[in-house]
Amino acid sequence: MKKKAKTLILSALAVATGAQALLAATVGVSWARFQEERWVTDEKALEERLEELGHRLLTADARGSSTRQAADIEGLLARGVDVLLVVGHDTQAVIPAVQRALDDGVPVIAYERQIKHPDVTYVGFDPVLVGRAQARALLEVQPDGNYVLIKGGQQDQYAHGTYQGQMDEIGPLVEDGTIDIIAEQWTTDWKPEVAQANMENIITAQGDRIDAVLCSNDGMASGVVAAMEQAGLVGLPLSGQDGDVAAVNRIARGSQTMTAWKDVRVLGRRAADLADAIAKGKDLASLPGATTFTDEELGIEQLAFPLDPTTITANNLELMIEAGWVTREQVCRGVPPGTVEICES
Repeated sequence: MKKKAKTLILSALAVATGAQALLAATVGVSWARFQEERWVTDEKALEERLEELGHRLLTADARGSSTRQAADIEGLLARGVDVLLVVGHDTQAVIPAVQRALDDGVPVIAYERQIKHPDVTYVGFDPVLVGRAQARALLEVQPDGNYVLIKGGQQDQYAHGTYQGQMDEIGPLVEDGTIDIIAEQWTTDWKPEVAQANMENIITAQGDRIDAVLCSNDGMASGVVAAMEQAGLVGLPLSGQDGDVAAVNRIARGSQTMTAWKDVRVLGRRAADLADAIAKGKDLASLPGATTFTDEELGIEQLAFPLDPTTITANNLELMIEAGWVTREQVCRGVPPGTVEICES
């Protein structure tokens, strides 16, 4: 009944007052854990674009708690949001709260982290492509030997998608014995300090047998680097994702090999445009970039707007500088002379 009533109200507003009424939409975002650097950039881009379109943004931060996230979503619904974006802390546990929103007639967009529900639209950088990019970059510099995998939060579909992409690339090499995965660990909430502790334990067990570390994001890579430097392991191939400023500097200094850069300014604006399209009653499936994600195991299809990451190494750091993501000073801080071309100009 609530869903039907809200739909009728929104339709009546659109008919009665035309486009002007559509400029009053309230978009809510439930962040999983806002403390990470990248989410600040996401929110800024999202809010700026929504303001351009005449909408307003309400946010809540679950601070890494599924219980809190469920309460946050209830709170956003009580405040009257017209569209709800969710970055799931636990992308399975959040489904009942998402279902309540849908039952109330509030469209839901899963932002960056896929929530597998047929009535939820997904927008984010494709995690499988991220994982493939990470593995390919490490294979270019370390095509064989002993690999360590530092994976993201086990409760997060994005971590599983990234791992799937990594294994798409190195799996055949593991099967034929070219690569040996000597250790792998999930990392609670993708926390750098957990990644560091896990890596310290792996180093204690494996010593100098490690040839490369396939790490799933830049924040965790910072913990991995700290653990390796303490153990005197310098310059091992190491991956990441996001394009954190500190990670880009590590790439220039040689302590990280690559990052799968996700320009989340583009993502934030894209999500805002989708929310705007919903408010205007547009068919999202007809928009540019729309595709369908299929989960055969669950038997569901989901409308999705995936974005592609960009592989960044020491050879193309200028792409991020030219895009205004980082400054030359940030990239080149502490870089020894004569080691990175972009830092010489």
